[in-house]
Amino acid sequence: MLEVHGRQILTTLEELVDPAHTALLVIDMQNDFCREGGLMHETGQDLSSVKQAADRLRHVLSCARAARVLPVYIQARSLPQHASSSGPWLLFMVVRYGMDPKRGCTVEGTWGAEIIDELAPEPGDTVVTKARASAFIGTNLDMILRSNGIATVVLTGVVTQGCVESTARDAMYHDYYTVVLEDCVAAYDPGLHDASLKVLRSRMDVVPSDAVLRVWAGRPPRIA
Repeated sequence: MLEVHGRQILTTLEELVDPAHTALLVIDMQNDFCREGGLMHETGQDLSSVKQAADRLRHVLSCARAARVLPVYIQARSLPQHASSSGPWLLFMVVRYGMDPKRGCTVEGTWGAEIIDELAPEPGDTVVTKARASAFIGTNLDMILRSNGIATVVLTGVVTQGCVESTARDAMYHDYYTVVLEDCVAAYDPGLHDASLKVLRSRMDVVPSDAVLRVWAGRPPRIA
């Protein structure tokens, strides 16, 4: 704990991820991003690292529930016929990512928009839907977090340099302590994944999930 002009600042990992004030954000773990037959698979993206992150995240999510950490699912969802997509957003999705404009991505009511089965929300879980990369843009996420007394968000999900990094930055700008679990986020391009984590480390805590799980289990974290 650090004190600055009478204000107490959380500094250690134990303080940051205390279950009493921490939420676990599960970002975009949906069929279009994570499954064979989904949009990213159709565009030729390598899903291997996404599968690894999903396997790890399943365990982390179980531990979070046991520690009474608040799980919040972030679900990308677009309207049919691109009714929620702007020109700049379509430029990104169609030109940069190679999406078939007739198909769409995580379209409301489709299999592609659904959260993958092994990480599916439980009854009563909070699901925040979004139409842009950051989970804070055009959503009620900030209100939900503040209503539940959340000071720290722990980020997981896909894609590291996209929706994860965008949400992480906005979390900081909304004055949340921000922690990224390096083995529970993934990207289709390893180089972009590594570059994003390097940038994020310069601004926030990027740690292995085991370090956080030790805190949630009441044991001291060990970080190299």
